[in-house]
Amino acid sequence: MNTQIARCLNTLVAVFCFSGLSLARAQTDEPWTDKQLKDPAVLAAAIADSKAPKPVIFNIGPVQQIKGAVAIGPASAQANLEKLKQQLAKLPKDKEVIIYCGCCPFSRCPNVRPAFELLQKMKFKNAKLLNLPNNLKDDWISKGYPLE
Repeated sequence: MNTQIARCLNTLVAVFCFSGLSLARAQTDEPWTDKQLKDPAVLAAAIADSKAPKPVIFNIGPVQQIKGAVAIGPASAQANLEKLKQQLAKLPKDKEVIIYCGCCPFSRCPNVRPAFELLQKMKFKNAKLLNLPNNLKDDWISKGYPLE
């Protein structure tokens, strides 16, 4: 009898632990992968290099304009998300498209998720999110990267 109780308890503990891991993973999952984060230094170098192929850059937040970016406005607003969709419809699906906001850390940003999910829904194969985990000021401007 004690063996059966021990097995039941072990099973319950295992189920509880695995369900907790799944719940924690679900709460931290983002629509982008690490490979889909564009390093700011790499983008700044591409902008500065006149011979490098240029990605299409969209400013999907209320922040300053990175050199060459198209201003969309905060993607948390449906009208701006529609504006982004119209701009994306003009591009080939294999074009490198980079979005950025930089208003606040990714964990609190209301703009990056809807915009990135739109890129995925529209099946862009080379969609990137500019890796500004803190904000545009700390992760771009303070490093002297190009602005309009």
